[in-house]
Amino acid sequence: MELKKMLVGLEGLKVKGNLEIEIEGLESNSKNVKKGYLFVAIKGFSTDGHQYVESAIENGATAIMIEEGCDLKNLKIPEDITVIMAKNTREGLAITASNFYGNPSRKFKLIGVTGTKGKTTTTFMIKEILEKAGKKVGLVGTIATYINGKKIKDSDRTTPESLELQQLFSQMVEAGVEAVVMEVSSQSLKLHRVDGCEFDIVLFTNFSEDHISPKEHPDMEDYFQSKLKLFHMCKTGIVNTDDLYGAKIPDLFPDNNITTYGIDNYANVLAKDITITNSYVDFKVKITDRNERVKTGIPGRFSVYNSLAAICVAQKFAISPEVIKEALLEVRVPGRSELVNNKLELPIMIDYAHSPESLQNILQAVKSYTRGKVISVFGCGGDRDSGKRPIMGEISGRIADFTFITSDNPRTEDPEKIVEQIEEGMKKTKGNYKVVVDRVEAIKQAIQMATKRDIIVLAGKGHEPYQEINGVKHPFDERIIVNELIEEIEKNKKKK
Repeated sequence: MELKKMLVGLEGLKVKGNLEIEIEGLESNSKNVKKGYLFVAIKGFSTDGHQYVESAIENGATAIMIEEGCDLKNLKIPEDITVIMAKNTREGLAITASNFYGNPSRKFKLIGVTGTKGKTTTTFMIKEILEKAGKKVGLVGTIATYINGKKIKDSDRTTPESLELQQLFSQMVEAGVEAVVMEVSSQSLKLHRVDGCEFDIVLFTNFSEDHISPKEHPDMEDYFQSKLKLFHMCKTGIVNTDDLYGAKIPDLFPDNNITTYGIDNYANVLAKDITITNSYVDFKVKITDRNERVKTGIPGRFSVYNSLAAICVAQKFAISPEVIKEALLEVRVPGRSELVNNKLELPIMIDYAHSPESLQNILQAVKSYTRGKVISVFGCGGDRDSGKRPIMGEISGRIADFTFITSDNPRTEDPEKIVEQIEEGMKKTKGNYKVVVDRVEAIKQAIQMATKRDIIVLAGKGHEPYQEINGVKHPFDERIIVNELIEEIEKNKKKK
């Protein structure tokens, strides 16, 4: 593609050299640059891409994009290389990538979902409904990328970098995708990863304290304003009116077409007559012109909110109530309040909760609707924030009826030491607990303890199909492990 066509939509550029050259590809990693590429130098948190300009040119770059304020004299760029100076090279990468791949987001319906919690579950619910309605669907999010029901790759971040995102969108266009649902993190909005994307519907689930750190957001206001960028990018919005911050959005964007949903406050789409058990939720909601009873196999009050959000999207696509109900009943989200089907019909939930807040949220949620005991099985990852370990021990001791303290991904740390640190917090409570370092054995003992009235929460691993020990990822899919253990327990019973 001609370089000047790749720059369409970028303002305030300063250029030295020829803009009519053909560009074969673009990269922000100098190692991946090939002959005829545009190299975009990004100033990152730990490394500055401007240091690799010479390396990119050696690898064949014929054009370089640099950021205003960089030390141009020290870059030693040959005369025959086209140099573009942009106000922000992150924005530059996003727009040039979108142009280079033919602005793929214009070729399907793009649904962006933001919020502190609920993004992953809501996107899977929307995907399930759209697929059930016969549409070809793409999904981009925290767990993985899917195209037409097939998992393409696991994710290492909620929203990919702009170049990877546009490549994925291009792949989706080739596969004939009609709608793409995507988790949009505040960080991705702040760092221009979704610039160049043309959203058809944007959705705000909720907002609470998270991601406040030197490398993310300095304060809550910055965090909120980053999320609001999505509503500047799209006029059609959906918001949770029960959320204090979400309730502000319709007034902040009076010219936007915003649909509201909720349980407690007035909303366009309102859930009533809610039943929550340890294996499902159901509720009444008006879809099109009549009240429907909706049931989903993801328990918890939050599941009602996520379902309502998905219903709002479905209505924008004019999908029938029957299709919506069938999809919500069948949907399962890997590692997010995921109930494991098993012979004993025990409520066994896998959840990715691996921080104090997420562990507290899931345990409080299940406590509110479980008639029997809440049995918590969790550990903490090695080579990560050790300060949270006693805090999480205290949380489980305070909320759960019984806790098995065990391993997660010990990585290079001694698992015994990790569980000792968790136990320090547990001892501050009156909670009943047992330390079982071997996670499989801990799960087995939890199963042997439980009845159908109870719920077992396997927290921390979620969708991960492995356990990482000393740099090696060993197969560890808790869905498989649970069912293998139940087979073993049943066989042993018969022998007796």
